[in-house]
Formats: sequence, C-alpha cells, structure tokens
Amino acid sequence: MALKTAAQYEESLRKLNFKVYLQGELVEKPVDHPIIRPSMNSVKMTYELAQDPQYEELMTATSHLTGKKVNRFCHLHQSSDDLVKKVKMQRLLGQKTAACFQRCVGMDAINAVDSVTFEMDQKLGSNYHERFNKFLLQMQEEDWTVDGAMTDPKGDRSLSPSKQVDPDLFVHIVEKRADGIIVSGAKAHQTGAINSHWILVMPTIAMGKDDVDYAVSFCAPADAQGIFYIYGRQSCDTRKLEGGDIDVGNKQFGGHEALMVFDHVFIPWDNVFMCGEFEFSGALVERFAGYHRQSYGGCKVGVGDVLIGAAALAADYNGANKASHVKDKLIEMMHLNETLYACGIACSAEGHKTASGNYIIDLLLANVCKQNVTRFPYEIARLAEDIAGGLMVTMPSEKDLRSPEIGKVVEKYFRGVAGVSTENRMRILRLIENITLGTAAVGYRTESMHGAGSPQAQRIMIARQGNLEQKKELAKSIAGIVQK
Repeated sequence: MALKTAAQYEESLRKLNFKVYLQGELVEKPVDHPIIRPSMNSVKMTYELAQDPQYEELMTATSHLTGKKVNRFCHLHQSSDDLVKKVKMQRLLGQKTAACFQRCVGMDAINAVDSVTFEMDQKLGSNYHERFNKFLLQMQEEDWTVDGAMTDPKGDRSLSPSKQVDPDLFVHIVEKRADGIIVSGAKAHQTGAINSHWILVMPTIAMGKDDVDYAVSFCAPADAQGIFYIYGRQSCDTRKLEGGDIDVGNKQFGGHEALMVFDHVFIPWDNVFMCGEFEFSGALVERFAGYHRQSYGGCKVGVGDVLIGAAALAADYNGANKASHVKDKLIEMMHLNETLYACGIACSAEGHKTASGNYIIDLLLANVCKQNVTRFPYEIARLAEDIAGGLMVTMPSEKDLRSPEIGKVVEKYFRGVAGVSTENRMRILRLIENITLGTAAVGYRTESMHGAGSPQAQRIMIARQGNLEQKKELAKSIAGIVQK
C-alpha cells in the first residue's frame, strides 16, 4: 500500500478494538464520538495532503529501505534537507488544521530509536536494530500512524523509578519469558494515542543501574490486550456535544491527549528494542526530545499563522485595523512567529549524520527553538486576545444568535463594522478563543510550555550543549590572556 488515503485511514481505525474511557464511560465507537472525531480529522489531513501532487515534495519521501514513496511521517531523515522539509511540512499542517495533527511524536520516535538501537548493537552485539527495521518496514508499507510514548506519570519526582512506592508509576518489565516480556505501568499526556495504529514506547528519563527494569523500549498494537486509555479533558470540550459549530471555534479539527495504561501487556521479543540496557536510555531520551523540540518550530508556527490571521480579521471586523498600535501588535506577532520558524529551520540545516545513517538535528539549536516556544506563543496569544477584545469571552452562545426570540437582539448589539455579519464576527472571535483558551490550547498555548519537556529541561540541555568553556577560551584569546 505505502500511501493510505484519508478514507482508508479512517476505515483502518474502525477495525481496531480500542478500550477508551471518556468522562467515566466506555466509548463504543471512538471514531464517531463528537469529542474525539475532530482530532481524528487532523490526522486524516496528514493522509489527504500526501495524496495531493501540490504537496508531494513536503508530505512524502523515498524510503531508504525499499526505494518506494512513503508518507514523510514514516520516514527516517536521510539528509539535512529532509529535516528542513519536516519543519515545512509541520507548518503546512498547522496552517491547514489550526490544531495538533499528532503524527509528529511517532516520526520523532522512530528516528531516535533507529540511531540508538544501531549503536546498541554495535557495542553489545545485540539485534535490536534488525528488529526495529522490520517494524519500520511494516510501518512504511501500511502507512501506520504510530504514537511515540515517552512520558510516564513519574509520581514523586524526587525518587528514581525503582524507589517509587508504586512501581507502576513508570512503565517497567514485570516478567521476562522465553517468548517475550510482560510490562505494566502507564504513559501520560499521550498525543493522538487513540488515533494511532501502533505504540512505540521509550523510557522517560536516563536510567541508573538500579532501574534496569524501567530501561525498556518496545512497540505494540494500539489496541493490544491489556492496553486501555482514559481520554484527557480539555477546556470547552463539551461544546462539541451541543450540535452547533460557532461556539466550538474550530469544528472540524482538534487534538487529544490520553492516559495510556499497560496492564500486564505481553510484548514478543521481536517487538522489544531495549530491555535493561540502562546506559543507552539517556541517549534515547535526549535524541527523541531533540527531534520533538525541532518539531515545535513547525507545528506551532503553522497554528500561529492561523491565530495571527484571526487577530487581523478581528481587527477588521472591530473597525480597529487602521489603529497604529494594532498594526504594531500584528507585526510583533509575525516577528515572534517567524523567529520560532527560523530556529526550527536552523537546527535542521545544521543537522548531521548519525552512525546508523539517519540525520539528527543540531541539539543545541533544537533546545533553543523549544525554549523560545515556551515563551513566544504566550505573547502571540496575549496580543491576539488584546486585539480581539473582551467580547471574545463574554459574548452569548450560538443558540442565542439562532433564537427566534432574542436572535435579532444579539445580531443588533454585537455587530461590528457595516458589511460584516454578527455571525462572522462571532466565528472569528470563537476561533481565537479556541486557539488561546479552548480545546486547541492543548495543541498551541499550554502544550508550548510542557510538550517535549518543560522549560527547565531545555535549559539543562542548553547548558550541556552550549560549550561555555570554549567560549571562555575565545574571550581569553581576544583579550590576550595567556595561561601561566
């Protein structure tokens, strides 16, 4: 198959036997649930655009395994150009969905696992890389959406995994058998898990020798026996149950997060890519985090483009578009957004080949990119809310607008400039609300802070990668300081 259509993707999800809980109830058909479906539509866009000749160069790539055309989300980066195209693709999808399209985490996971398993085999004589390549080949042939699962609940952050009161607060090996391993635990904040075909699990932190049972990486079908999900609550999510579309802000697209629970799940050895090799866990975490921090220089920028456009429209509809301070705020929003993009492109252009042959970004610049993402989208959102005005969070509902009794009153008093309907003014304000405060906030505002690691995680990596001692030597040389 190699490239699925959007319709084939949706049909493939219907064949899976997910066990999903949402608001305390088991969901019978996740694909059709009104709260979940918009997030599935976002993933469908990754399949739809890959079929469009206009976007072929960004959305597809040539497999290094088979020479066939594959979806870029299933591809191992073979050059710095691939890394650049990844960021451009992510910006495009952010522009098309104004939401999280969820496949980035799996793409980043396969690229990290590839190079680390290769290096493990080189040092240990294991066959993890061969196993991984078999999985990757099938992923490419079937055009799977794969959820990269790294973040554990963690429990008491002052304690290592093996010292937790409850061992399940980190995914761990419960039993080793002749035919495979048994794992238990959970992964939290799992982006797009319920829209995925497979799960690729990685350790969440660098493990020590006391944590060998937690140094585990493997893949499993997303609907495997013993895996179930608790759907994450989002702000304004029940608006999707009301039947309208204005109050939702973005009716068609969205993102989702879920708690993924492993209740004594069997993993055959062919699907195990790390089993106790704790000394390689740190490299896997570092590389995945680097790739994922690069991703934010694309996806958040695309959503930012939509938000900037919405703010500009709000200014038009409010009759404030000619005010100098509004123009300046829009310029600032664009400046911040393009700075994020520049970082994403820079860390890609400075990428280099790993021992396995795939390309990795410049880790320092990727962490700088994500550090900026923890700040700039908040300012972009603040400026959008400033331009939109207070009506964004105080206006009546769509039902009030449609009401035979009071609809004309809403129409009269919430109109802006002549020539623009009250409905269209409400639509653009609700879109801004959705991106900055509502369900899309998980794919833009709050995720900008915590996705791919919280701000301090990037600062630690910047300190590690920044080569301060070399900078001291540069200063000594210029100042004429000779070491005695």
